[in-house]
Amino acid sequence: LPLLTIGGGGKCLLISFAVTALPSSTMAWTTPARSAGSALPSSRATRSFTGLRIGIVQSRFNLSVCEGLLAACRASLNQHGVRDTDITLATVPGALEIPLALQAMAQSRKFDALIALGAVVRGDTYHFDIVANQSAHGVGQVQLQCAVPIANAILTTDTEEQAEERMGEKGA
Repeated sequence: LPLLTIGGGGKCLLISFAVTALPSSTMAWTTPARSAGSALPSSRATRSFTGLRIGIVQSRFNLSVCEGLLAACRASLNQHGVRDTDITLATVPGALEIPLALQAMAQSRKFDALIALGAVVRGDTYHFDIVANQSAHGVGQVQLQCAVPIANAILTTDTEEQAEERMGEKGA
């Protein structure tokens, strides 16, 4: 798996799919050296993502968390060779609107991969479950229908404190 981590857990797998699904001419591998017969080094092979066009859709709801996710995401992309000029940002009111914006970006065929950024914090009503489930389902549907890889970094947390704790870790 590449070291590019837009999110944790499953999100890392999604971005891994994203980069392996791209033509090999768009990527360059850098593999740490090792001696014959030695175990693989603990650091994984890395890729240069220079030249990849990345679209990001960010929710404006829970804005401080989403801005933290965006900052960590941009820093990680830049660290792996993606130039700011190759990153396009679209903002939407909330997590439920993210899939529609992703769909428009995917259908434009201008992007190699997309990233969804948002934060859904549990409240006292059933609304949390609807927003969390439907936004995740919508992101998955866009990815399947448009064949453009999407890293889903929409946080779903019980408290704002949890969201604050996870934004730097999951956005990077």
